[in-house]
Amino acid sequence: MTTESFPKTIKAIGFNQNGDIDVIEELKDIPFPSANDDDVILKVEYAGANFIDTYQRAGVYPSAKFPVILGAEASGTIVKLPTSAKALDGLDLKVGDKVATLMSGCFAEYIAVPAWKVCLLLNTINHFISAMLKALAVYVMVNVKVAKLPANVDTRTGAAVIAQGLTALTFSRESYAIKRGDVVLIYGAAGGVGSLLTGIALHFGATVIAAVSTEAKAEFVRSLGAQHVLITSTQNVIDEVLKITNGEGVHAVFDGIGKDTFEDNFKLIRRKGTIVCVGTASGVPPPLNILRLGEKNITILRPSVFRYLTTPEETKHFQDELFSLLNQGAFKVQIHHEYSFTAEGVQQSQKDIISRHAMGKLLINVVGL
Repeated sequence: MTTESFPKTIKAIGFNQNGDIDVIEELKDIPFPSANDDDVILKVEYAGANFIDTYQRAGVYPSAKFPVILGAEASGTIVKLPTSAKALDGLDLKVGDKVATLMSGCFAEYIAVPAWKVCLLLNTINHFISAMLKALAVYVMVNVKVAKLPANVDTRTGAAVIAQGLTALTFSRESYAIKRGDVVLIYGAAGGVGSLLTGIALHFGATVIAAVSTEAKAEFVRSLGAQHVLITSTQNVIDEVLKITNGEGVHAVFDGIGKDTFEDNFKLIRRKGTIVCVGTASGVPPPLNILRLGEKNITILRPSVFRYLTTPEETKHFQDELFSLLNQGAFKVQIHHEYSFTAEGVQQSQKDIISRHAMGKLLINVVGL
């Protein structure tokens, strides 16, 4: 595609003001992205829908200006390279390469991405791979190394695991280093991050207690190999966890629910255990009295995947390990649903995220169903 053949305006989905789901709309007259010297132009094929989108739309994470194009991760095809040769130093990129990117504003037909933010997936991957990381528009993106996308991996597959895969991996290595013999509780175990955490924890030799809200989700996490499955709508999680652990509690809790489960965590964590606040699906927990940590000498943290991927060395290390785990079949990739690239499609993706009915990854099909 030549420069002359690029459209003057593009389709994008976002919002002009913060509010409820109905503020999401197709944005009008969005100009074709203006590229800097070090930018590649990416024709987006698939983008990931994540909880972070709901926070941004609602104003939990304020936007500097409007309109805001939603989406923080995408996969697609390079249609234009940087004009600066220096921008391509050490990067084997060419027009037509299939890539993934970590970038705000991905619910758009085309995006301009600094070359060093482009993430092409490693040649050594033979199974499911993906192209996405969670990010905020107001945050500076982390350095990302590049590698070629294997010919046998399409962009749909590429848009299903890295965002949540790197989150799950860094949290299970850095937030709490899961090891053989541990007993861990994973809330939201059927979700995108939760299902990957479940697979990774099992691969590392832990006993997994998976907490889910419905029998359908219970069946799914059983298929992942979780040794114990609790249905939160019908079982008392505290009682069941203490029964499973002979009253000791779990070594670590990975809690993606937030306010509704926060207090329970202090009752089911064991002495010197770790509470990892993965997300806040039910709302932000109340302020914590730090003296409570001394009751069992516990550790509690609310990590960000990006703070574990600050340097190129850290990023490469965790990408390499994640890709190795993928090759080993350490966890399964589950795509819950593929939504249309419309205001209605993106609205529905947010409804499904908030309802917590989803099992696995949610994708926006930008190129058309």
